[in-house]
Amino acid sequence: MNARTAFHGIFRLFTQSRLAVAGLGVTQIIGYGTLYYSFSVLAPSMGADYGLASDWVFGAFSASLLVSGLASPWAGRWIDRYGAGAIMAPGSVAAAAALVLCAHSANIPSFFIGLVAIHLASTFVLYNAAFALLVQMDPETARIRITHLTLIAGFASTILWPVTTELHAYLSWREVYDVFAAAHIVVCLPVHSWLAMLSRSQRRLANRTMASTVEPMLSSEHIRAGFILMVCGFAFLGFVNAAILIHMLPILAALGLGGVSVLVGTLFGPAQVASRLISLLSGNKLRPLALALISTGLMSGAVALLLWTGSALTGAVAFAILFGLGSGLSSIAQGTLPLALFGSHGYGERIGKSTAVRLIASSAAPFVFAFILHRAGISLSLTICVGFGIMAAVSFALIARLQRRQDER
Repeated sequence: MNARTAFHGIFRLFTQSRLAVAGLGVTQIIGYGTLYYSFSVLAPSMGADYGLASDWVFGAFSASLLVSGLASPWAGRWIDRYGAGAIMAPGSVAAAAALVLCAHSANIPSFFIGLVAIHLASTFVLYNAAFALLVQMDPETARIRITHLTLIAGFASTILWPVTTELHAYLSWREVYDVFAAAHIVVCLPVHSWLAMLSRSQRRLANRTMASTVEPMLSSEHIRAGFILMVCGFAFLGFVNAAILIHMLPILAALGLGGVSVLVGTLFGPAQVASRLISLLSGNKLRPLALALISTGLMSGAVALLLWTGSALTGAVAFAILFGLGSGLSSIAQGTLPLALFGSHGYGERIGKSTAVRLIASSAAPFVFAFILHRAGISLSLTICVGFGIMAAVSFALIARLQRRQDER
């Protein structure tokens, strides 16, 4: 009887873990699509409403990202203390309220406050909280669960760019934000509420059974240097990712591909999913550090290819696919590399600090890229992104060097 009860308990937890990943996948698609990807589609209308040039609209977006980056370590400490599940449900309410606040802003200051609120809320509902939830539920299976999650969430841009474009054909940007706010209440809030209850029960079970933890790969003497290098690598890569993703449609338009920019841009999402599917089917044999290096090479190479091919449609298609492949692997690395290098203890705060620096770098990207794009042209803008990608690769390579030195001792 005890054996049967134990078996049913294990089966139930396994099933719940799979449902948790599926539920998180849906909320991440909605979260990233509404709080992040939709902005590039709606930004021109926002600027027209307030009489702002597009680079100043993206400047406000950058500033709001900066604020959320500064709040990420604080959010990470909350995640470690109270559990990721406990903050994701109120985070859904906060995201909906922030979208409504921004949608009904009467002037530029209130619009900026709304953008800040959107990105503050995002720290409680997007990847940081979702990854931490999976680590807290089961550290040993977290890496494969993170891959599963990023595989599902990779459809965010593919779904929400066309959806936002179609909605905006009939609704103002304010009304589109109201629709998105409703999605957070109707879909995300119930899922996150269920995950909060599930997480609490699994954390209590883990405390009773002395659940295992993931130990750090780096020794104590190398942890500080490794963390700094990892943060630098993700910061450089975050700049490239934010600059290209937020401006992908304007970049393609500037190259003379405006008529097919949405179509080419939608290739990014499937490519993201494809890279994560390849990683999953390979049994996650590639270590997180290798994933970080490969993703950096793919993203930098994609931008260099676009710079080289210019207005050629085939080059733009190859760019979208390669950049999506690299971005997909990068998302996995952002969740798994801190776990592999530094262990599961204090994961929430550590990933929060890493995200803070990455978001500070990313926050500058939309404004800086827009400023350079409009004043110096597309070539210099893309060249800067390639340079930052190379610097990210160097940072990750130095971590590999630290590991080799440690292993040789």
